[in-house]
Amino acid sequence: MRFSSNVKQFVLLIIVGIFLLLGYMVFNHFNERQNMVWFDTSKIHIPVDEDQRNTSLSKPIFRSRVQNIVSPERLLYKQPSVLVGRTDVVAVTPWLAPIVWEGTFDPDLVDIIYKSMNLTIATTVFAVGKYVRFLQDFLETAEKHFMVDFNVRYYVFTDRPDDVPSVNLSQGRHLSVIQVPGSNRWQEISARRMEIIQTAIERQISREADYIFCLDVDSKFHARWGAESLGRLVAVIHPWFYQQTRDHFTSERRPASTAYIPMDEGDYYYAGAVFGGSVEDVYTLTKVCRNQLEEDARNSIEAAWQEESHLNRYLLYNKPSKLLSPEYQWDDKKTKTNEVKVIRFSSIVKNYAEIRPNE
Repeated sequence: MRFSSNVKQFVLLIIVGIFLLLGYMVFNHFNERQNMVWFDTSKIHIPVDEDQRNTSLSKPIFRSRVQNIVSPERLLYKQPSVLVGRTDVVAVTPWLAPIVWEGTFDPDLVDIIYKSMNLTIATTVFAVGKYVRFLQDFLETAEKHFMVDFNVRYYVFTDRPDDVPSVNLSQGRHLSVIQVPGSNRWQEISARRMEIIQTAIERQISREADYIFCLDVDSKFHARWGAESLGRLVAVIHPWFYQQTRDHFTSERRPASTAYIPMDEGDYYYAGAVFGGSVEDVYTLTKVCRNQLEEDARNSIEAAWQEESHLNRYLLYNKPSKLLSPEYQWDDKKTKTNEVKVIRFSSIVKNYAEIRPNE
């Protein structure tokens, strides 16, 4: 049977179309694989959170993150559910930032995703004056519970470098001692934290770490604090105010201060003892708060809770991308409540009149 030239052209077009369609499907499948972390190539794939994986550290002073692909391995875990979970707490803010509570994440799954990125987490603590006595407990408990199996760099700011204890650190973990001046007023030490952290990021931390947590030294770790806490801008909900309405927050209420928050504003009250995030975002936070603290000083006003007041002002207008529940900054003076299933990090009981220079 003979076919006309028109029929032959039509058949040829169909064949070409089929080949083009197959080529598109193969190309699209390849791209999808590139954006997935594979645990078992025949069974499980998990898309990586692009906000965490490709955080832009565009300024030249910031360290470029090393990206690795997770090697294929089998990881069994319970299937996630959208219907069954914790109902006694809210696990997301009105602006859709997660609030991390025990029971809202799978620790094994979170760790295997983030460990593939070869991250380094910086941790700053101030051990000024008599506060140096808390440093050993802080470091020893951190080695047991804080970012275990991650690269961690501790930055200890102190006016007593000779009193910094020797603590055995795990592989991939380092300690730097940075000398800072002491003061006869604890309020001044508190107020200068933002300036000192900003300067340390510029000079050193920006080239050595991807994420940073700024923590109080008069605290200790009790349980896992892991990669579930990582995010662009991270704050912890204050243990004494998470059950309170905003009119009970101890925010700065004087309009003359740059930390001013009106009585009818505020989302949560954030503890100054813990804040963190990407090095770039924390740098911006500390720079803004430092400038506001210095402006207040020029106007002879000191915010009610120094850097904590300025932190709350900043986070009101620059919403955190992740919140940590009070599990991550409990107070040992406070009785544990039903919704707090585990205490991960807490402020220890101490005699302020004995350790603060001007109490």
